[in-house]
Amino acid sequence: MRHDAIIFDIDDTLYDSTRMSTMARADAIEAMVDAGLPKGKDETLETLRQVIKRDGANSSRHFDELLTAMDLPPNAKIVAAGIVAYHNSKLAYLRPFEETIPTLLELRGLGYSLGVVTNGVAVKQWEKLIRLGLQHFFHTTVVSQTAGFSKPDARIFHACCEQLSVDPVHCVFVGNDPYSDIYGANLVGMLTVRMRKGRLADIAPQTDEHHANHSIDKLADLLRLIDSGAIAAPE
Repeated sequence: MRHDAIIFDIDDTLYDSTRMSTMARADAIEAMVDAGLPKGKDETLETLRQVIKRDGANSSRHFDELLTAMDLPPNAKIVAAGIVAYHNSKLAYLRPFEETIPTLLELRGLGYSLGVVTNGVAVKQWEKLIRLGLQHFFHTTVVSQTAGFSKPDARIFHACCEQLSVDPVHCVFVGNDPYSDIYGANLVGMLTVRMRKGRLADIAPQTDEHHANHSIDKLADLLRLIDSGAIAAPE
């Protein structure tokens, strides 16, 4: 069976999202302590993790809520120090994996249509692609906020396929999450490739439906799968 399109997740698939988040949070906490936060760095970082887990990664009030969670009064200086350090660190680490751009170029050259399916706030997800310098590589990008449904909902995968004018069975999906990425793409009949990067790299699939057809350690391994015939050439 031929494969005409390859569709990607963004975080920990096209760039090291886990490293970026880890470093940005640590730098933010250090800046907040330097600005007068009267708590230890380890305790504060753990509390921040709990706040993010509770409120979601897209909240704009993580550092305000951090002070509340630690029974501290509001402090604009400390919050601002955390925000500035976080964003400075985030921009420093928001870089594609070394093999991302060469692999995307090679895939385009081989004739594959390329797409992105990602969960999140549309502006933030587009900001990532633009800062990574990757936005022009993809024929379409589908973000959950705009689509109205999130991975692993089959509809978001179908939406991308419709925009690419490709049937799901002729698509390959590449992502790092056994649930939202692999399970969701399996549901619609895509060939699935799990990228073993980041915080989910060692998470075991819960069921057979969470197993990918193939696993890779770096994006360039997609070319090896193509050379071996595991991923077929486009028509």
